[in-house]
Amino acid sequence: MVAVKSEMLKLGTKAPNFSLLNTVDNKTVSLEDSSGKNGTLVFFICNHCPFVIHVRQQFKPLFDEYFPKGITFIAINANGIETHPQDGPEHMKKLAEEMNWEFPYLFDANQDIATAYSAACTPDFFLFDKELKLYYRGQLDSSRPKTDIPVTGEDLRNAMTALLEGRPSPKDQKPSMGCNIKWKKGNEPKYFESQQEILSFS
Repeated sequence: MVAVKSEMLKLGTKAPNFSLLNTVDNKTVSLEDSSGKNGTLVFFICNHCPFVIHVRQQFKPLFDEYFPKGITFIAINANGIETHPQDGPEHMKKLAEEMNWEFPYLFDANQDIATAYSAACTPDFFLFDKELKLYYRGQLDSSRPKTDIPVTGEDLRNAMTALLEGRPSPKDQKPSMGCNIKWKKGNEPKYFESQQEILSFS
């Protein structure tokens, strides 16, 4: 198994706005209208990636814990469906319903939003404060497929707690790791080559 790391967007970056299709209810969701009063988590995932499959059971417990505290969750899939049809909107809707996700699962068909966020892998997490400035980016926790480290959501949970308590951004922010976003041919962002620090997993 191979993986690439997060690009690690600069802290304090203003969240790029977007309006994308929510595959769950076929409505358009914009960041401007959906940001949380205390924070917003934008995270890039997909259906098929083993790194996402490994951790996705944590998404609902985290949502259930932090959404009532004013942090909005927004999941985005930017994979090109020409090469990965299993990540298409109809499959996204089915997965969201199976997982009982109550947050939107948006489809970035043109991959413009993934590029704007410098998203590199699935999963890739971006936590913004109430002013939509980047507070945390990186891994959910240290668990990876084929390791014996339990999936707890520790790193992201600690960051959301610190945000709610008004503390500074965590100093030790580790990159997320996962499958690279499946860019359409000719659509690769400028940072695509730099993100290809490929790591092997056994």
